[in-house]
Amino acid sequence: MENYTYNSFSLQVEGLKVTEQSVYPVFIFLLVSYLFIMFANVGMVVLVCIEKSLHNPMYLLFCNLTFNDILGNSIMVPRLLADILVPPSERIISYYECVVQAFTTHMFATASHTVLMIGLTIRLNRCRTMITNPYCDNASLFKLSCESVFINNLYGLSFTVVLLSSSIGSMVLTYTKITAVCLTSKNKALNSKALKTCSTHLFVYLIMLLSGFLIILMHRFPQYSDYRKLCAILIHIIPSSLNPIIYGIQSKEIRVFLSNQFHTRKEFIGRSSGGDPNYKSTSVRSSAQI
Repeated sequence: MENYTYNSFSLQVEGLKVTEQSVYPVFIFLLVSYLFIMFANVGMVVLVCIEKSLHNPMYLLFCNLTFNDILGNSIMVPRLLADILVPPSERIISYYECVVQAFTTHMFATASHTVLMIGLTIRLNRCRTMITNPYCDNASLFKLSCESVFINNLYGLSFTVVLLSSSIGSMVLTYTKITAVCLTSKNKALNSKALKTCSTHLFVYLIMLLSGFLIILMHRFPQYSDYRKLCAILIHIIPSSLNPIIYGIQSKEIRVFLSNQFHTRKEFIGRSSGGDPNYKSTSVRSSAQI
């Protein structure tokens, strides 16, 4: 029979189940992923800030996406890294810290869909202390309660259905109109640009959508908890890693800016190391005069 502890403010996070041999490889993988996410997204924000040609609404919206990636991963990954290095019995988190983490986790996930959901969680009494997830989210907090969470699940699922229906519906409507314009337009350059932009956006969106569906589905099947934990981590890491790469590569302005910076730096290094032919000829003439 399960041992109940009512309304405890100290919760135990189950975290990732990894063998002793795989602790450090998993830790290094997550650490490198986190550092890359921070470097790529902060770099994109700095690039948009310093380059005047990128000061337009599209790149300001892109900055919102990068800020969201930075915040979401900074809330989840450092705590996850710390938990990996300690025994499961020592993975303790306060209830209020867990609620804050759940709030920011859902803010990260739903900000990409323009919505924030934290619901009806605080009203529940808690009789368990084990968070069956690598980090806190609403579904894990629901499982701490011995009360009926039917309303919470109904609200959460209804909200998710409405959110996804409106999101997917708007996506289908938008892409239908874009396709219709492309089919009737004879401007090949415009069609090519529209296709490139839409395919990039659609690719990132489908990754997020698939990851979100898997997490929601696997919360209903406790026997697959390890796979759910993996999906819960990947929904943070994969889109946040791909966003700056995909949007950066498909943006002509960013490609031109980076190319110019690369060539400028290359020429500067060449001159500094004596690679400039004018510098060499000047040196020869000076020697001859001496």
